[in-house]
Amino acid sequence: MRMTWADFWALIATLDGAATQASCERLAKELSRRPVPEIIGFAERHAEALYRLDQEKFGTLPVVDLTARYGSPFPQSSDVFLYTRCAVVAAGQAVWESVSFDIDRFSPYTASECDGEWFLYVPDTAYELATGEDWDRSTRYCFESYSNRDGWPHLRGLRPKWLTGIS
Repeated sequence: MRMTWADFWALIATLDGAATQASCERLAKELSRRPVPEIIGFAERHAEALYRLDQEKFGTLPVVDLTARYGSPFPQSSDVFLYTRCAVVAAGQAVWESVSFDIDRFSPYTASECDGEWFLYVPDTAYELATGEDWDRSTRYCFESYSNRDGWPHLRGLRPKWLTGIS
């Protein structure tokens, strides 16, 4: 069974716009009641949605509510950038689509209270609930920060060691 984008966004809507622990656990339970191929399909859409946001124009934005020494902007780490992208996807289809056209719509999700880390684990949790087994997930798209070569054109020849082997 294939997970369509419409099905994916309908499931995301159950988060009510935020990737809280409770909302992500609720989504994982809902997803776990579906056939395993749908859980895998959700994981593919999940990874692709995060991958599409993996772009320099978003990753180089500072964290909005933090400043570094002497008041300079505080940069996003690779983990913060990943969790920020999770928060954007969890906010829903309209937000996810709008940030591509208006970078200012992405900025608020860099705030420390917008941590979307719980969303990252939804597919794995759903799989484990459905099968009783750990999942060594592999998806077509890598959701890790800086893996989208098209989104980070100046990094194409400068791939970090931890990305070696990721295409």
